Amino acid sequence: MSAAAALVIGVMTTGVLAPSSASASGSASGSAAPAAAAAGPDAVQQSLNVLVRDDGMPAALASVQDRDGRTRTYTAGLGDLATGSKVPGDGQVRIGSNAKAFTAVVILQLVGEGKIGLDATVDTYLPGLVRGEGIDGRHITVRQLLQHTSGLPSYSNYLGDDVRYYSPRELLDTALQHPAEFAPGTSWKYSNTNYVLAGLIVQKVTGRPLAEEMDRRIIKRIGLRHTYFPAPGDASIREPHPHGYYREPADGPLRDITEIDPSWGWAAGQMVSTNSDLSRFFSALLAGHLLPSAQLAQMRSTVPAEATFGPAARYGLGLVSRPLPCGGLSWGHGGSFPGYETRGGATDDGRATNVAVTMQLTDEAGRRNLERAVDTALCR
Repeated sequence: MSAAAALVIGVMTTGVLAPSSASASGSASGSAAPAAAAAGPDAVQQSLNVLVRDDGMPAALASVQDRDGRTRTYTAGLGDLATGSKVPGDGQVRIGSNAKAFTAVVILQLVGEGKIGLDATVDTYLPGLVRGEGIDGRHITVRQLLQHTSGLPSYSNYLGDDVRYYSPRELLDTALQHPAEFAPGTSWKYSNTNYVLAGLIVQKVTGRPLAEEMDRRIIKRIGLRHTYFPAPGDASIREPHPHGYYREPADGPLRDITEIDPSWGWAAGQMVSTNSDLSRFFSALLAGHLLPSAQLAQMRSTVPAEATFGPAARYGLGLVSRPLPCGGLSWGHGGSFPGYETRGGATDDGRATNVAVTMQLTDEAGRRNLERAVDTALCR
């Protein structure tokens, strides 16, 4: 990972965006759903073109699933600025905090199996591990971890520019050097530390690595063919993918940071996937294919989360709800990782979409345009 990448480690749900001279180009492919307007690009393609042309994204790509399960993919921009190559139609990207939804599903499956209690304390599973200034694992519950109401500080705010492999325990220890944000259960604040602890609980309860549990319980179960949890030391992206970029300062050159060590994200954001696999995951989740109804209902029990996820957004247990302009809610998560930003969601009637860009976003205009692209696809 480059030093430039390390500078943006602390941002997992908000990201880096700056204007670029990258040109826009578009393509659409898929197994169904003809373009909305034969005379020109449809609304989804137009929204991707805006992200490239107006917001300076090197590339934007989307997967859109309709109520009948038909999927269409879209691209805009360039997959590799150095070679001018095209964007892979459904290329792999680093999905950042979308991984939290996967971690939460594993925890909730274990709750359904009677192996974890949502309202049991962290110390029930990791006795004596979580102690610090205002921090005590005897008073923090598993539910509070998944819902970001634990008050734990986020380790990713304190990693600095140290470019190396991080073990999960190192990430936790970094967080525990800082005081609690608030008493457990008294407020809400997004913290990656919550999900590192959730991952450690999974490993303690099952006796197996988190990556193996995700693969067995989710990835193989619903046929996610392009999703994986990178092994320690694996800085590459396995399948065709657009390159990811970073710019610092705002008027500086774009830097390719596609190959980086993702270990600092671990259970909070280490995974690689595609837009279509993410849509399949969230659709399967809402349809009840991953959790018993009782645990799915708990996952969808939300608290306000506007500070991180925008107006009227609410946070469940690793799942975010956002109101759609055409009515109803979308359920998903979203994620940010050096070089990539993803947003998307699924609806209860079977619609799903995910959109990725190949730079992180930091300004509100870019975030609004990315979210508008998701809304356009879900409401089309």
